[in-house]
Amino acid sequence: MQPALEATLEPVPDLLRAHLELWVGAWPPTRPVTVVGNPSRARPGWDGRVMPVAGVVTPDGSAVVGLPPDVAAAVPAGSSLGDLITALPRLLGAPGTAVRGVFRWSTDPTPGPDDGVWLPVDDPRVPPWLHPFGGEVLVALDGDDRYAAGVGLKRHDAFGQEIAVGTAEHARGRGLARRLVAQAARRVLAEGAVPTYLHDPRNEASARAATAAGFADRGWQVVGFFPGSPG
Repeated sequence: MQPALEATLEPVPDLLRAHLELWVGAWPPTRPVTVVGNPSRARPGWDGRVMPVAGVVTPDGSAVVGLPPDVAAAVPAGSSLGDLITALPRLLGAPGTAVRGVFRWSTDPTPGPDDGVWLPVDDPRVPPWLHPFGGEVLVALDGDDRYAAGVGLKRHDAFGQEIAVGTAEHARGRGLARRLVAQAARRVLAEGAVPTYLHDPRNEASARAATAAGFADRGWQVVGFFPGSPG
């Protein structure tokens, strides 16, 4: 049996560990690639869709990847992370795109003014992209009471909520995204959960907003799979 890798990994907050145990299926990694049969990967998630893969990779390259139990059982022992990602469409029996992104979290978001207001998603000022989040979303309005930027919360479980942010073209360059992300993070923490922030490594604007909001890039990655025709 290979020794656990936990002693070599960065300590994580208790809330984050509890979130990863549910969202990914286990934490920490116990081998270079720990594949977990996670029943939640076969059930609808925060938006009613099934997302069959959730994986997190630490800076040393060790990972936990959660898959539907029947799929996890079919993964060859000793598979590398690269081999596993390449094999995902075949293992899942469906076309789709496997992705690796940046995984961030914060327990100390940047202090600042609350530029946004929490509105129900059916408020006419809330744009369609925020509707799937349900409940309330955080929106910044301009002087004409028009949508300028907004945040939705992906409520994955009782311990973790993922922040998604978007800014209208006419309102970009004002720092709204970073201030809304920090404001939303403070609310998530006040509710007893840890806020996370995921983004494409090529999205420099998203990376800057996350860092400025108090979400440091610690070198962690996320692994996901989006069913559908690739590209």
